[in-house]
Amino acid sequence: MYYNENTTIFLDGKWMKAKDASTDLYAQTMHYGSGVFEGIRSYATEDGAKVFKAKEHYERLLYSAEKMHIQLNYSVEELVELTYELLERNDLQNAYIRPLVYLGANMSLQPTDEVHVLLCSWSWDRYLGDDMLRVMTSSFQRPNPKSCHVEAKVTGHYTNSILATTEAKNKGYDEALLLDMNGNVAEGPGANFFFEKDDKLYTAPLGNILAGITRQTVLELAKELGIEVFEKFFTPDEVYNADGAFFTGTAAEVAGIESLDGKAFNLPWEETLGAALSAAYLNRVQKVEYRNFELV
Repeated sequence: MYYNENTTIFLDGKWMKAKDASTDLYAQTMHYGSGVFEGIRSYATEDGAKVFKAKEHYERLLYSAEKMHIQLNYSVEELVELTYELLERNDLQNAYIRPLVYLGANMSLQPTDEVHVLLCSWSWDRYLGDDMLRVMTSSFQRPNPKSCHVEAKVTGHYTNSILATTEAKNKGYDEALLLDMNGNVAEGPGANFFFEKDDKLYTAPLGNILAGITRQTVLELAKELGIEVFEKFFTPDEVYNADGAFFTGTAAEVAGIESLDGKAFNLPWEETLGAALSAAYLNRVQKVEYRNFELV
């Protein structure tokens, strides 16, 4: 699914076939989950493949690495340039791009100087699909921000996401919604969350969630469209009576939600602010809008 015999990746300064790559079985990232990554999308435009908000994604990758005491010896500009070369070498335009920074052999619970950088890409449909989602409130919470850097995109954090999504699937739902340690809505396992009530949008504030780049794009689009957005704490009870809701994420884009815990929202998706923002988002990423793309 992710690669074939012709797929080219970038690993530690070299271009090679994905099938020929290898890693150390004693890698600290494999044993302890200390590594950082990004999820990025490129889109076909009239000027060829354009990577959406590449600069912001790689700035976050460097930030995540710094928070995890990982020395990453690449600049944002170098990583953006390598990403376009990755797409060209694999003849991809509409693509999902995965930069991964992982660590070498180290069984101690301390940083290591051996740092590996992988860039790979593949064609990937919208992560949560195109159908409306039936979501449940998860029994798992998002990590307490005093336990780790929740705003960093760290590989080990996603064990929490796997548990939440698996629980939801096993109970017949499409996806989970996680709360924070205080019982307020935080986010989905791999996406931020918005709900709509009386022509206004609400989303959790930063602090207990990942600062999503798609989330930020939706905030920008909402401002352009004159939609009021409030970043505040709220409980699932407030969401039950919402007019609509949606997830946002690079892999998911803007994904409509049909119900939470079996309680359907008040408006059909087509009449919601989420539907309007979903259309605006796709227009933004698929068109050549120079103020929103980082071009090289």
